Amino acid sequence: MEIYERKRPRQSRKPIREIPRNERPRERLEKTGPDALKDEELLALVLGSGIKGRNVLEVAGAIIQKISLRKLPTLTREDWLKQPGIGPARASLLMAAFALARRCLLPSEEPSVSSPEEAYHQVKELAPLKKEHFLALYLNAKNRLIHKEIVAIGSLYSNFVHPREVFSPALGIGTAAVVVAHNHPSGDPTPSPEDLALTKRLTEAGEILGIDLVDHLIVTAKGFLSFKERKLL
Repeated sequence: MEIYERKRPRQSRKPIREIPRNERPRERLEKTGPDALKDEELLALVLGSGIKGRNVLEVAGAIIQKISLRKLPTLTREDWLKQPGIGPARASLLMAAFALARRCLLPSEEPSVSSPEEAYHQVKELAPLKKEHFLALYLNAKNRLIHKEIVAIGSLYSNFVHPREVFSPALGIGTAAVVVAHNHPSGDPTPSPEDLALTKRLTEAGEILGIDLVDHLIVTAKGFLSFKERKLL
């Protein structure tokens, strides 16, 4: 009769606390830097802890073995929740970590806003809106866009904007100049007396703060009007 050797169950690694300190992922990172760590060690550091019967290195190793490393950033929340040891909190943490990494890899140079056409490219989403929206583009000294914000929303026929609402977001972010824009749902880009008066108030407020108002665009479904081009500034 043929006798089969009974396979022993795979032994779990020791708990992290029983691994010598100089072999633990966190201590190795502190000593050698992240580039010296294995993939499972880096993922283990993000996970933080293991689960019952499996330490964090085992949990991380099982995930990487099942899913290729390059696919991890593309996993949805539902995908993460299917992995061993990943609950809602960890799924959110992992998605946030990979999203932050992607943003860090984006081009560091912000878009240029050096002409009315470039400004229009940043505000043309206003064109189809049925209510007036007042939007501000905040630029640095090189005319690069550093922030973009809707500062007021009005009714179909009127839009009330205070200079405070326009310039408050500019403070503390290195703003050197501002371009403002709003839409005319009527389709007529002709500046109203209120538009002209508001532009004058914004120009004066900008002078006090040392922030130039370089243009004001009126956006419609057919295009835009630039105060700068019309010499209304």
